[in-house]
Amino acid sequence: MATVIFVFYIIITLAALVTLILFGSRPSKSFSWLLVIIILPFAGVLLYALFGINRRKIKFFKLKKVDKMRAYTLFHTEDIVPPSVKFSSERYKKIANLIANSTGSFPVTGNRVTVLDDGLKTFEAIFEALAGAEKFIHIQFYIFEDGELMERLYRLFEKKIKEGVEIRVIYDAIGSFSLGRKHINRFRKIGVKIYSTMPLRLGSILFTINYRNHRKIIVIDGKTGFTGGVNISDKYIRPSGKLGIWDDMHLCLRGPVTESLHRVFVKDYYFAGKGEDLWKQEYFPKNGAEGNTTVQIVAGGPDSDYSSIMYQYAMLINQAERYICIANPYFIPSNTILESLKMAALSGVEVRLLVPKKSDGSLVKYSMFSYFEELLSAGVRIFEHPVKFLHSKMIIIDDEMASVGSGNFDNRSFDQNFEVNTLIFDKSIAMTLREDFDRDCSNADKLDLDEFRKRPLIYKLLEGMARIFSPLL
Repeated sequence: MATVIFVFYIIITLAALVTLILFGSRPSKSFSWLLVIIILPFAGVLLYALFGINRRKIKFFKLKKVDKMRAYTLFHTEDIVPPSVKFSSERYKKIANLIANSTGSFPVTGNRVTVLDDGLKTFEAIFEALAGAEKFIHIQFYIFEDGELMERLYRLFEKKIKEGVEIRVIYDAIGSFSLGRKHINRFRKIGVKIYSTMPLRLGSILFTINYRNHRKIIVIDGKTGFTGGVNISDKYIRPSGKLGIWDDMHLCLRGPVTESLHRVFVKDYYFAGKGEDLWKQEYFPKNGAEGNTTVQIVAGGPDSDYSSIMYQYAMLINQAERYICIANPYFIPSNTILESLKMAALSGVEVRLLVPKKSDGSLVKYSMFSYFEELLSAGVRIFEHPVKFLHSKMIIIDDEMASVGSGNFDNRSFDQNFEVNTLIFDKSIAMTLREDFDRDCSNADKLDLDEFRKRPLIYKLLEGMARIFSPLL
């Protein structure tokens, strides 16, 4: 029996190594998985099968749903006429073209963008807009968590459905794992159409567990949109354990860009909601100009042939001439992002990175710290916020362009998660976001290179070990 088990182990290990060699996406990531497979007998192969296989390249392991998503997107967008936006800057044109060609989403002007820079402000704006809904409410979040906000949402839904408003909700099966069947049935009982994206089912778990939908979207009557980094969780309105209150950046969008945001929701809902197709005129009213801001929605995920979120961040970094401000809680950069930031800093661009001092995971914390010494050596200024758990995913360059959304600076957001960012071409909004960033930095602890080098040896060892496995996070 032992011989049979050993032979079986050798066969599956060799099969995993062959797929890793033939279809590995990046050398650093392949090396990390190689260590996992060798160090953890059986478990390493299982982990690789669940989280490591490059499903974009290996046809046998491709998600049928992902292929259907591509086909659905092409079918519903091939007749869309790109709006004519005249940019005053070649930099604007280049990044807009990159996003359009990699995602199919075009820049649109005539929008009003409201920055929501704390949880209380965000949820008051959201609930006020929801209360005014007349036709439909479409909501998508990574996390729905039991608490005051969930209860308030339920009561509002109950009232709006009695008024004849259609309500559709989609959530991520892993992010909202604690939601429970009781809450789902409670929403369904009052008439809410609520479904999970990429549900965890026994027959498909091998193909779906590593693809999570991390997007945060609200669309009301096709006219008002909300998106950013906030989830439905009381962590944003009151302190949560040792991390304190979660601090995040969110946006309220009004104008033609709402249609672009809504398209992202409609596609995700089609595949989560048993094929109900909302690509109808009644759900896409023509929105006139509400302001003068040009905005472009950046949707990325495994249904795309390109790492759209990483492309967006890399292009912004490489286009910067004066400064780059990045706020992110999970800063575990790909080699492309890491080298781009070092080159920017070495060329004289002011680069500042803001992260939380406390992390919600030790592996994440040590992985982040493993990149800090080389960034500091290149001239990047790094700040740790000691009070709030900074959860914003934001980048601003040169008081000209800014991005706010759900995409982190890590391989999961670049390759495995479904994400959505909002790229804003507007100097006044970029300056508003930068001023908020400056305030946070003024209250944060600035890392000093010499002091950082003196950290205990045990920390350096933990960081080194975490660095090896950081491409897998």
